[in-house]
Amino acid sequence: MVTVLVPAALRGETAGVGRLDVTATGTLRAVLDEVAARWPRLIRRLRDEQGELRRYVNVYVDGEDCRQTGGLDTAVRDDAEVQVIPSVAGG
Repeated sequence: MVTVLVPAALRGETAGVGRLDVTATGTLRAVLDEVAARWPRLIRRLRDEQGELRRYVNVYVDGEDCRQTGGLDTAVRDDAEVQVIPSVAGG
C-alpha cells in the first residue's frame, strides 16, 4: 500500500480526503494511474493532456523530488509515501 498525501489546496478534488491509500507500486506512473482511475478530478490537476506531470506540481517519493529521481519512472516501493505539492504563486 502506498500513501499519497494531498495538500489542502487540492482536497476539493478528493472529497476532502488528505491521505489516499493506493495499492499500485513499482513506479510513480503506476501509482498515478491508479489515482487517475479512482480520483479523476485530482489527476487532471497533476498531469497534462500527454500524461506528464504539470510543471507547477512537485511530487516527492519518500522525501525525494521525483524530477531528480526519474520522473514518472521513479521507483515506488510498498509502504512508500508520495507527497503532492502544488507551486504557490504570490505577489
